[in-house]
Amino acid sequence: MGILSRTSYVIRSKINALLNRTEDPSETLDYSYEQMRDELQEVKEGIADLTTQKKRLEMQKRRLEENVDKHNEQARTAVEQDREDLARQALEKKKQKMNQIEDLEGQIADLQQTQDSLVEKKNKLQNRIEEFRTKKESMKARYEAAEASARVSEAVTGAGDEMENVSQAIDRAEERTQDMEARSAALDELEDTGALESSLSDKDSLERELDEISANNEVEAELDTLRSEMGKESKNESNDTKTETETETDTDVASNSSSSNSSSNSNSEIESELEELQDDKSK
Repeated sequence: MGILSRTSYVIRSKINALLNRTEDPSETLDYSYEQMRDELQEVKEGIADLTTQKKRLEMQKRRLEENVDKHNEQARTAVEQDREDLARQALEKKKQKMNQIEDLEGQIADLQQTQDSLVEKKNKLQNRIEEFRTKKESMKARYEAAEASARVSEAVTGAGDEMENVSQAIDRAEERTQDMEARSAALDELEDTGALESSLSDKDSLERELDEISANNEVEAELDTLRSEMGKESKNESNDTKTETETETDTDVASNSSSSNSSSNSNSEIESELEELQDDKSK
């Protein structure tokens, strides 16, 4: 197989595959039905034209028959007036008209035969169209039902392209959410530990730590005062150790909390007929 043949084969196969994917059976059936109806309409128009032509020939035949009667009367009148020449002319014209009538009768018979044949074909085609219409509607209903069933199945099993896209979108959203949660937790942790200073704060980490210690000392002092008022001893050295431990504990709790949010013989006939007319006259 040459390159051009292979190329042509591949292109035809690709186009055929594309048409198969884009073809809608319901639309194809409707189009085929309309084509058959158009064909039936053309047959009906052909029958109408044929019938019109046949009627025209029949009208022409009637006019010729009237002329035959007219020429026959003219021949009788001419014989009565001893004008055989005129009688001969009239009979000649009569013969011509009769020949024309024979030709027309043959044409009319042919047209009638053709008309009968077309009517028969029209009836057969009409029956086929009715059968096709019934089958078409049945096939469309089956196709639509199968299509709906497939859509439902795809929705339930998640096998359809749309459901797959939805699933992928959910996965991407979940992944981004988890990344954002992790970032938020990390920032919270860094801020809590002082490694990331807040842009809204004028204090550095040392100042914040000193302020925290000072606040703890004030709490301890007030606690000592309460103990004194209640008659209990204040143990300053133990409280100093306790203060450092509580400070570290509070920091760990805050950090853990922040990490937990991640998701043709006419003369003889004429002479014979002329003799008959003369015989009639002599009688």
